[in-house]
Amino acid sequence: MAYHICLEQFEGPLDLLLSLIEKEKLDITHVSLAKVADQYLKYLETEESISLGNLTAFLSVAARLILIKSRALLPILEFSDEEEESMDDLETRLKVYKRFREAAGKLGAALAHSRRAHIRESFLGTPVVFYPPRGLSALDLKAHFLGVLGQIPVFEALPEKEIRAIVTLEEKILHLKHALSERAEASFTDLTRSAVDRVEVIISFLAMLELVKQRIIFVEQDRFWSDIRIKRFVS
Repeated sequence: MAYHICLEQFEGPLDLLLSLIEKEKLDITHVSLAKVADQYLKYLETEESISLGNLTAFLSVAARLILIKSRALLPILEFSDEEEESMDDLETRLKVYKRFREAAGKLGAALAHSRRAHIRESFLGTPVVFYPPRGLSALDLKAHFLGVLGQIPVFEALPEKEIRAIVTLEEKILHLKHALSERAEASFTDLTRSAVDRVEVIISFLAMLELVKQRIIFVEQDRFWSDIRIKRFVS
């Protein structure tokens, strides 16, 4: 079945992804995300109006979609806890974004029909006065105040969590350019040997494709699954 992509401007990667899922009339699950992954990547491949700054956000979602589709195609693959959390986070963020977009649509429709909120004018300018009930004593006020204080949750220190620096697409592009400025050829394995996780390898692969698109480098591969040789164009 061929995919027909309508090249229109989206507000961001989540907007694009949600539009693809709604077009297929699917619920937001890992299965539906895997199904529309090819359409999402096809859009990035053919759309040229995305700026390099915004491209990072689109490619970050693309990297997570590749992980989700890899798990759908090869269930025997094992993923780290961080990768599993990354895939679940995408599904959660998309569901939250859908709720906000639906709420924004309802507000927009209400404003379009001039349905705005109105206050009760009879209360304008009326002074705020507190009339305590009869028989209320200072001891009663103290008891109620202590009761309110008792309902305040006790502060608990949050568990410490390690914050890792995120490698961006721009950084990987500069890394590949620098590595190939010192030599005419390198293998993809050598250039990603220092990667700390699979996501960084995927970002390096996307950076390589971007440089191929810009005709700064070209790549060769002898056979399927063999290492990729990266060479720079000689002026």
